[in-house]
This record gives sequence, C-alpha cells and structure tokens, in this order.
Amino acid sequence: MKFSKSWLDEWVNTGLNDEALAEQITMAGLEVDGIEPVAGDFSQVVVGEVIECGQHPDADKLRVTKINVGGDELLDIVCGAPNCRQGLKVAVAVVGAVLPGDFKIKKAKLRGQPSHGMLCSYSELGIDIESDGIIELPADAPVGTDVRDYLALNDVTIEVDLTPNRADCLSMAGLAREVGVLNNQDVNWPEIAAVPASIDDQLDIQLHAPEACPRYLGRVVRNINVKAATPLWMQEKLRRSGIRSIDPVVDITNFVLLEWGQPMHAFDLNTLNGGIQVRMAEQGEKLTLLDGNEVTLNADTLVIADNERPVAMAGIFGGDATGVTENTKDVLLECAFFSPLAITGRARNYGLHTDSSHRFERGVDYQLQHKVMERATALLLDICGGEAGPVIEAVAEDKLPQAATVTLRHDRLNRLIGIDIAAEQVTEMLTRLGLQVTATADGWSVVVPSYRFDIAIEEDLVEEVARIYGYNNIPDVAPRADLSMSSHHEAHLPLNRLKDALVDLGYQEAITYSFVDPEQQKLMFPNAGHMILPNPIAADMSAMRVSLWPGLVQAAVYNQNRQQSRLRLFEQGLTFVPDDTAENGVRQTPVLAGLVLGSVVDEHWSMSSQAADFFDLKGDVESLLALSADELSFSVARTDLSALHPGQSAQLLRGGQPVGHFGALHPSLLKKLGLKSQVYLFEIELSALTERKVPDAVAVSRFPANRRDLALVVDQSLAAADILDLVRKVGGNQLVGLNLFDVYQGQGIAEGKKSLALSLVLQDTQRTLEEKEIADTVARIVSAVSDEFNASLRD
Repeated sequence: MKFSKSWLDEWVNTGLNDEALAEQITMAGLEVDGIEPVAGDFSQVVVGEVIECGQHPDADKLRVTKINVGGDELLDIVCGAPNCRQGLKVAVAVVGAVLPGDFKIKKAKLRGQPSHGMLCSYSELGIDIESDGIIELPADAPVGTDVRDYLALNDVTIEVDLTPNRADCLSMAGLAREVGVLNNQDVNWPEIAAVPASIDDQLDIQLHAPEACPRYLGRVVRNINVKAATPLWMQEKLRRSGIRSIDPVVDITNFVLLEWGQPMHAFDLNTLNGGIQVRMAEQGEKLTLLDGNEVTLNADTLVIADNERPVAMAGIFGGDATGVTENTKDVLLECAFFSPLAITGRARNYGLHTDSSHRFERGVDYQLQHKVMERATALLLDICGGEAGPVIEAVAEDKLPQAATVTLRHDRLNRLIGIDIAAEQVTEMLTRLGLQVTATADGWSVVVPSYRFDIAIEEDLVEEVARIYGYNNIPDVAPRADLSMSSHHEAHLPLNRLKDALVDLGYQEAITYSFVDPEQQKLMFPNAGHMILPNPIAADMSAMRVSLWPGLVQAAVYNQNRQQSRLRLFEQGLTFVPDDTAENGVRQTPVLAGLVLGSVVDEHWSMSSQAADFFDLKGDVESLLALSADELSFSVARTDLSALHPGQSAQLLRGGQPVGHFGALHPSLLKKLGLKSQVYLFEIELSALTERKVPDAVAVSRFPANRRDLALVVDQSLAAADILDLVRKVGGNQLVGLNLFDVYQGQGIAEGKKSLALSLVLQDTQRTLEEKEIADTVARIVSAVSDEFNASLRD
C-alpha cells in the first residue's frame, strides 16, 4: 500500500516529518518498506503560458515560442514537443534552473534561434508519468508560480507492507484512523452527502449466491462525458499511490478504492443484457477480461452476470465486453461486499492478482458500501456530468458478518503487557480505533467495528492497546529466573537414555507418518482393528498405524532401493488401536520400535561378513532391558503374531504381562512389502522400559566366591529360562551368579534332548562357605530340576 504524506496530512496533520511518521507507523505494526520523493530534485521551474508558437525556420520538428512567466519580457524558447501550442499552460525551466541529474539551464541557440529556458516534460522533472510531450497544466494555473508549490511536489510517497490481518489499513481512511490514534488527534473525515436521484432508471439485481455476496449495490448514471479530463489533484493522488490515470470513470473508482478501501466497478450500461445476477460460474464458462485475456471459469468462482453471460469475475476483474470505453454514455456503478472466503485463492487460480482481490481476500468493511456509492456518484457527476438514478440494493442481512463482542479484563491486560495502563487511557485508545467500548466491573466490553476482521479474542485487544501505547514506551524489565529443585523420580528412565543406547548400537532414529497404507498394514496385522481416515491426504496414507513396523518397513524399502544393504533404524511414537473402552474409542500407546537389516557389522578386513539373525536382534533388545537394572522381571514366551516368522519370534513380558514382540518378519511378507532380504523387528511399550530398578549399594563381600558347573540334559522343547528361574529360587541368597554358557545337541546326547551347561557362583557376605555347604546347595539344585523337569546330569 502506497500513500502520499500530503494526502494523509489532509486527513490528520500530525506535524511529523517523513522519517518520524514512518518510524511511528512501523512501531505500530504497519512496516514501512520505503520512502520516495514524488518528484526529482529541481529548482526554478515555474508555470508559464505559451503566447506564441510557430514553426522553426530551419527544423521541421522544432517550434519557436514566446513564453510568459510573469516577468516584464516574454522568453524566447525553442521546443520540440508535438503538443506545444498557443495558450497552453506549461512548466518552464528558466535560465539558472537546475533539473534532476544536476542539469543546468543556460542561454543557448538552437539552429540559429535563441532559447532562454526549456519547456519541461514530466520525465525531465523526475515525475513518474508517461507522456509524449511537455506537461499540460490546467488553464487556471497561475503564471509565474513555482511548479513545486503549484503541484505540491515537496511530498513523499510512503510504502507500507501490511500483514494480511490489517486489511482495514489498505485505504487512506484506515491509515488516517491509525495515525490519529497514535498521535491522539481527531481525523478530518470527508463529508459525504447523499446524491439525490434525478432520474428513475433502475436495474434488477438478484443474489443467487448470498453466502458469497450478501450485499450488492448498483446505480445507473446516464449522459456522462467520458472524455472529460480527470482533475490534476486526483491524477496526482493516484500517481503518488502507484496508480496510472486512465479515464475519469476508472480514475474515480480507483480513487475511492484508495480513499476508503472499497473496490468498485463501472459497467457500460448499454452493453448489459437485462439485469444483474450475482451467481457462481458454470463450469467451463468463458469470460474475456479487461486486459484482453480469455479465461475458462471454474464452478467455485463467483461472477457478476447479466441475463445471458458472465460480465465480471466478482471482486477480481471486470469483463472486456461491458467495460467503459471512450464511447460510453451511460454506466452502472457497482459496489458490493464479497465474503473473503469466496474470493480467497480464486485470483491466483487464474494467475491474477488485482487491487480488488487483494482487499476482498482480506476483508472489506461490510457497512461501507452506501457511503462509497454516494462518494463515487458525487465525483462522477462533478467531473463527467450526467444524471444519477436511485441506489439499488440487493441484500441478505442474515448472511452478512455479525459484529463480535469481546471482553477485555484490566488485570489480564496488565499481566500480559507487564505494566499498569490507566483505564481512561485504554478506553480512549479503543474508542479512537472505532471500537464501541463499555466499561465493566473488571474491564471493558468491546463491540468490534465492521472493518476489523482481525479482532476476535481478548488477546487481540491486548495487542491493540500495546501497539498504540507504544512498544518503545514499555519499560525493559529483566525477567526473573527463580531457581527451584525439579521434581523427578529416580526410578524413571529417560527416553533419551534409551535412544542413546540404540545409537551406540549403531541404530539411527527415524520419524515416519502416523498414517500408513491400509493394505500393507492388513498384510502384517490382518486380525487387528484399523482406523480408516474419512479424509486422508492420500490413499496410501489413509489408515492410522497399529504398529510402528509398517512405517519402518517402508523406510527400509526406500533405503534398499537406493543401494543401502545394511540398515539399523529405530522410532518412538504412538500406535492407534480401536478400543471401545478407551477415550474417544481409540487406545494410544507410546512404543519404541526398531528394525535390523543386512550384516551384523560393516564390511571390514579383520571380520568376516555375517548376516544378522534373530539372536543379534535379541541381544539388542536385552541391551535395552539391561538399562532397567531389573532384567529378571522380563521374560520371553512364544508368540503367534502374524507379522513375524513363527520359528524366529518371541513375545516379551514384564511381570507376566505382554509388553512387546521381536523377531524376523514373516517370509511370506518380504516380497509383498517390497523387501529384498530378511528383516528383523522389535516393538516394546515405552512404559515397560522407562521404569527401572533403583540401585541399592551394598558392600563387596570380603569372603571368597566358589564356582560350580553343571551340565543338565533336558527335553529339547524345554525353555532354558524356566530352568534358570528354578535354579535361582533354590539357590537362594548364596547364589550370586548364574549363567548359561553352553547349549549342546549331538553325539552323546539322546535324540530329542539337549545339554545346558550352567555356571553357579556361590558366596556369602558373612562368612566363608564350607565345601559341604556348597555341595549341599548344588545337590538341592540338581534334585529340584530333576523333579521339576526330569533333568539329569550329563555323563
């Protein structure tokens, strides 16, 4: 948004210089991108009148003129501009003048004719206006007046970069309101009187999409003169706001857009077929825009149509067939409120961005249309003449936005800002912003005005008070940093410790989506319940995961397809299992999962290459369990989980309760899931890993330990863990060490049997164990395993 400082001064004259004003509005949240002068640096250029203008005797393209600049004598000046003519008021750089670029005007002769000055074009004065000749000033321009003063060129253009929520400042009215509040000054609002209708002409207007356009105003104006000149003051205001003057009708709609932030459009009335219909486009309808480009409309685009065809893209761009031309005599002025959601993104869909769409997307004051229609009508009649009909309104009151009421508490305001602002000062700030403020027992009740779409909650009002008060005026107070002992349980094992352990084992952390391919998940878990999303982001991401394995497997496939033959991944996250007994019908469980693929170690000259197997994975799982310092609370059992190999899988239990699974992926799934080699997986509930046994320090025994080895022959189907549990129970406190160091099947062992070699370490903390006591303990152990498991000592 560009605006002229002199134009802003007409609304609210702060007396601030350019830099101070820019700093003030920047600190209020309206960031200034740049300040540019409206004209170049020049001096001694005055208003002159062409008294004589004749052909140069020796040059076809030059003219010899006599110019009145208010002195006793006329100036002889040679000019090459094609629009130079007698009686024209022009900008004259007299001898001694300095033009932009340090160009000095001196007496000279051009093809033998004296030239004591120069008739200037806009570009020669550093004014950004396209023209083919010298400046043509109004006929009433006073001769001899300094052009800088006459055109008010001691001015700057300020460009502000507004955030999308501040659409109310996309106009001079909004900017003036802000500056008035910041400087505690009243705004000089223009007086806008209703223009009485002098003719009865009306046009039928129908709203077929009231949600998208709840208010539409039209007004017929006949017998206008489109060839009338746009006043210089309006041209300059438009130019300094970055808009080129086109014709008086377009200039007026652009001027009102800048003045009030309300886009308008003018149709050539005689090109409309019947009345106006505000409707959604029919898919595939064609519309040629004012720039000559034809667009194919989508069904979600709001259009303005007559009884036969669309004539404009609502809030975005007018149509070429109904646009105002130099032959236009009668117009229909349009002024409407379009819902922001009906316009948002539509212009970009067609590769467009207009001043109109920019404002409607962000929100236009929905109570402004009548005022703007009267303003535009008055300007049109004043500049182009004509006769105006009555204002025609089609409105769906129930579809218009409703004014919000927001409560602001004084203590909340002070707490968030950090200082105490007087209630009277807060009331004045909010009132000057246009809010309806009512004092309450603990603060204020505020009715949000129709032009502020960004105020909805209490914190929005706090922000308004803070920025108007001035962020620089809020004292810098160092925050307090009171230290206190954190409360934590020593028995809790941090998740990062588990992650570090896996990283030390060569794993890398992965993060996958909670949404997975339902087909792949059903392959792995056909019997599990699956939550299917009603509106997934993609078909292959439409199911909530019941395990982290599908995501890890997809990551493994991705890596394998990129020549990564060795992979160690882990992930921590939630699983989502349908459960009618759980809150919201889904049980969310934090788990830690991992995947192993490829060789045990990277290729190395000192080690042979060996593919990872079930026991390598089991070792990694046991490393995690060891962090709990309570490995004996964990046990392993057979599992029939469909995703795992039936002969290379296990269920993990803690305290007899299932807490996870690990093992090889079922061979039948490898090819279906896109894997090229065997994959091993584990998944453990996080709660089972994060509770550890608190260390209990004891003195090292001063008495010797004794080791005894046993080789027990048992049934092959017997789990070694069951025997170890029994040995620990029978060994009691004297058994301080127990290890299974060998498993043997083969010669000397009967078929269906296996030999388990155990090492027993016996020790007492109070005395030295005698040989007889050691032998008795070993005998009790042998007897117990023999009775319980039919075990025998190996010969």
